[in-house]
Amino acid sequence: MGVFVNALIKEIEVVSSLAPEAIQVQTIFFGGGTPSILSAPQIVSILQSLRAAFSVSMDAEVTMEANPGTITPESLSAIRQAGINRISIGAQSANTEELRMLEREHDFFDVIEAVSSAKKAGIRNVNLDLMYGLPGQALATWQTTLKRVVDLNPTHISAYALTLEHGTPFGRWSSKGLLPLPDPDLAAEMYEYTMDFLAKHGYFHYEISNWARAGYECRHNLQYWRSLPYLAFGAGAHGYFGNLRYSNVLRIKTYIDRLLGHDRVEKKRDFPLSPAVVSSTRQTHAEEISDFMITNLRLVEPGVLDREFRLRFGIGVMEKFPLEIEELIAAGLMERASLDDTQSFRLSARGRLLGNQVFMKFI
Repeated sequence: MGVFVNALIKEIEVVSSLAPEAIQVQTIFFGGGTPSILSAPQIVSILQSLRAAFSVSMDAEVTMEANPGTITPESLSAIRQAGINRISIGAQSANTEELRMLEREHDFFDVIEAVSSAKKAGIRNVNLDLMYGLPGQALATWQTTLKRVVDLNPTHISAYALTLEHGTPFGRWSSKGLLPLPDPDLAAEMYEYTMDFLAKHGYFHYEISNWARAGYECRHNLQYWRSLPYLAFGAGAHGYFGNLRYSNVLRIKTYIDRLLGHDRVEKKRDFPLSPAVVSSTRQTHAEEISDFMITNLRLVEPGVLDREFRLRFGIGVMEKFPLEIEELIAAGLMERASLDDTQSFRLSARGRLLGNQVFMKFI
């Protein structure tokens, strides 16, 4: 793990040396895999390298993802002292059988312990990740999960419907008939219940799959959803900067070799591409517009702001998509609103259930 951290720091240094100007950083996110297995000194060294390389805001949101059971009161206290001020815990479910099906090693008591320990360590900003629409999952068990999660009073809740993807265990099992396919109508009922239940308990629904207490929206993920740039470091990381989308090599050994080993790439690249990058695509103007519409429409409020769209692309939303938007409004999937002296276009409550049908109109 120490060699990987050294490679990560090397990549940060290389990318920052290529930057044409100082880069302002408002959020840092340790995600993918289980970054909580890093030691506190390793986290400190990574954060120090980021602060040396970029202009990191004093009040930056610094998040770490963690699985329950991999963190202890001691480790949480250590990472808080290292600079982590937000933690995202992969709870998934409060139901033991569902956790077993998801091949999770923790139980809900581990989640309770993790949340309590995080707060005692001074990490007040706590997200819990949940999953619904599981094969064989009943509405009643999902309702119980939501109730038990809200009882823990996290500042943020993410709830995602299970998707069966090719190459994943769930995808293989379902294709072989070993698992029942998720019921889309039941998943929709679960989602509608979630919207109502969390609203009643003081959670603001600000993105299709995310709810927060006032002031605790995830600033890092808002960067994605507003189609704003972000730098990415590490094996398998994906970034977006200056209409360039790029991704790093996935295999950790290859990643280390490209930065530190005998396979390291000496050829100078343009910012923000490090030697670890294996794929990069400069988006066309049309692709930029599509991405902007799709990501911003994920925001429950405000959705797509005409002022922001016009500032970025030199044309109004209705000038670009008059037929598509009128059709979606007529179908009850989108709605028009006025916000801060500009029009906004957002998904209706029904549109959030059928988001993919809306997004397809803008691809």
